[in-house]
Amino acid sequence: MSTVVETVTALAQPIVAQHQFELVDVEFVKEGKSWYLRLYIDKPGGINIEECAMVSDEVSEKMDSLDPDPIPQAYFLEVSSPGAERPLKKPEDFEKAVGDYIHVSLYQKIGQSKVYEGTLLTLTDESMDLKVNLKGRIKTLTIPRDNIAQARLAIKF
Repeated sequence: MSTVVETVTALAQPIVAQHQFELVDVEFVKEGKSWYLRLYIDKPGGINIEECAMVSDEVSEKMDSLDPDPIPQAYFLEVSSPGAERPLKKPEDFEKAVGDYIHVSLYQKIGQSKVYEGTLLTLTDESMDLKVNLKGRIKTLTIPRDNIAQARLAIKF
């Protein structure tokens, strides 16, 4: 499956870039009996449905022209925005998120939890500082980057 993601990423990246969009993520997953190839695209100010449809058409046309087909089974192609709670995967995603409210899931507990939400204050290659509210107390939590299982932007309520 990673070869499908790598192949599609290499194919889609120039298409997305020619429109000055960002290819946020590519996933190829099986849900129930169906396979889904999902591309998440974005741009400053957000992406709209017409732009998603345009990229979908161009990627679909390019995929159909490949021989051999990198995805032999039937699948659904979906192109969409990553949403308000977009994942943070690449180093530049984290850099852009400094100052934003984020959700972080950890491999190993820090304190009493493996999940935190807070404002990303600082970022280095080794760690990040997150300002969190722990039972009414504002604290700065230093999280080693290699302990981050997943991270995404979050909406603060």
